[in-house]
Amino acid sequence: MKYLPGIKHILLPSLLCILSQKMVAQEEKMTVTQDPKFEQLLNEKRKINSSITINDRYKIQIFNGDSENSKKTLMDFKKDNKDMDATIVFSTPMYKVWVGNFKTRIEAEKNLNTLKKKYPNAFLIKPNK
Repeated sequence: MKYLPGIKHILLPSLLCILSQKMVAQEEKMTVTQDPKFEQLLNEKRKINSSITINDRYKIQIFNGDSENSKKTLMDFKKDNKDMDATIVFSTPMYKVWVGNFKTRIEAEKNLNTLKKKYPNAFLIKPNK
């Protein structure tokens, strides 16, 4: 089928205009209602995320298990190691206690050797962003 030279210059803009009008009409009909608690939950999530330092640094995992024992492990760790970062990370279905924020693997391994005396199952990790 052959097209007339001027037809596509008329049809294409007309078609685009009709489509854009339909899209605008559809957008105008949409209403979103949000539960006020959603914003509260989102703010709590932001606070938690800001306290977790997941980056390209090395960490040491000293515990993996249930919520209560992870809290106990974290408290015990913080009593003995006031200068070292420590946090609980939830990864379904387990809670993990991560400590340290080491720039180099060598620095992390030195601390790992020390921590293994009290936490024999401790191991080195490098979380993804």
